[in-house]
Amino acid sequence: MNSRKQGNDFEKLAANFLKTQGMTILKLNFYCKMGEVDIIAKDEEYLVFVEVKYRKSSAKGSGFEAVNFNKMRKISRVADYYMFSHHYSGDTNVRFDVVVIEEGHLKHLKNAFEYIPVC
Repeated sequence: MNSRKQGNDFEKLAANFLKTQGMTILKLNFYCKMGEVDIIAKDEEYLVFVEVKYRKSSAKGSGFEAVNFNKMRKISRVADYYMFSHHYSGDTNVRFDVVVIEEGHLKHLKNAFEYIPVC
């Protein structure tokens, strides 16, 4: 199985899990020139940007560790663009979550990181 197909399958698995937690999925794999966000969802009053990471094992580090500063900054830029292009106001409540699928277990970390401003 190619890695993009496998990634899509894990992102769908994560999206289905988030639905069971009461979230509404707005978009899977949102792409723009700034990058990509795996899942965009609504959780009550929050607009949530979700990064999904898969690890067969934790031997090379956890999936949470893979979401480093550069990845957080990129996701923040994509969030800016999504909100601008979909006419969300600047006072919209935003949250950044990470879902890790590792060794057969799914872990959801709400509010995994704070928004990283442009400057």
